Amino acid sequence: MYFDNAATTPVDPEVLDAMLPFLREKFGNASSIHFFGQETRAAVDKARQQVAALINARPTEVVFTSGGTEANNLAIRGFVEAIVDTRDVKPHIITSGIEHPSVTNVAEDLEKKGVEVTYLPVYADGIVRIEDVENALREATVLISVMAANNEIGTVQPIAEIGKFVKNLRSTGRKIWFHTDAVQAAGKIMVDVEEIACDLLTISAHKIYAPKGIGALYVRRGTRLHPQSLGGRQERGIRGGTESVPLIAAFGKAAELASQLVETDSKRLGDLRDDFESRIFERFGDAILNGDRTRRLPNISNIAFPGIEGEALLINLDMQGIAVSTGSACSSGSLEPSPVVRALGADDARARSAIRFSFGKQNTADEVDRILEVLPDAVERLRSLSPSKTARSESSAA
Repeated sequence: MYFDNAATTPVDPEVLDAMLPFLREKFGNASSIHFFGQETRAAVDKARQQVAALINARPTEVVFTSGGTEANNLAIRGFVEAIVDTRDVKPHIITSGIEHPSVTNVAEDLEKKGVEVTYLPVYADGIVRIEDVENALREATVLISVMAANNEIGTVQPIAEIGKFVKNLRSTGRKIWFHTDAVQAAGKIMVDVEEIACDLLTISAHKIYAPKGIGALYVRRGTRLHPQSLGGRQERGIRGGTESVPLIAAFGKAAELASQLVETDSKRLGDLRDDFESRIFERFGDAILNGDRTRRLPNISNIAFPGIEGEALLINLDMQGIAVSTGSACSSGSLEPSPVVRALGADDARARSAIRFSFGKQNTADEVDRILEVLPDAVERLRSLSPSKTARSESSAA
């Protein structure tokens, strides 16, 4: 049973069917002008329209990338490099303290090159405050990058408010742009680039039941980017390299399905998650929900179980055939407690005891029942083995 859909999702059968012809007979290079090339060029164009429709963009504003990480790098580094020579002072960017590593690590690398960065707090509910965005603004601020929804705790950020704030600033002559990483949000909730008023937006295919290795960056008309992959003139010269037509076709189909099903899937997953959580908190009175209870994605539940190590619980559940995670897959292997949970004001012990359950459209109520059969025994067994429990028992015996 797979409850790690925030890390990646299984490929939808309809998506696989859309992809297979371009691995078999339709193998042409989409940049070639003969029949074989034009056949695959049509598939790329169709997919671009499908992805654009998912976020209410123009097809010409969609740039295909290898995934969310490349798209975030292109958005932030590409933007800063495009404007750095036009400024008399080093640029300043604003981001949050709970961004995906592909945003945070880029920001930290740019700091080494003289770019100033402000990291906004998120408080106990895991949500950025618009007043903090306003207070962080400087004369040198050129870019604000705040994710649409967090990948570990699912909190939905006030990106429409931020977009409106930036748009109003631009109406006064300020040259400032807005990027949002919508990798977790797209396909789970409605994402509309016009309502958000963003200039750059990142999405990734493998979060919406398509294969890994393909993503996209929305680039509003008039937004300049310095290419990070130099080569041919593919993707309007913004991202060189031969297009992966099979992956692009798959992404397009997945985006089309997500557009059709986002509302019904969101409702079903939200109901499934809420039932799961109510039974968890009934069974474990000391369990802690990380993040805001209402302003979050419908498919993510991040819960701390005091007195245990999350990694140990993950392994116990895996041995029972249940896959969950302790946080972002991109931070897997780190010995540090989750920086996202720590950003909520939690101590290391709580951050280390957190488990992320992320639901997908293949999950069922019967599977939730199975988790709740296995979880109590696993938690109690681990608590009985914890050093603090052993120390208390020895003290009582003495």
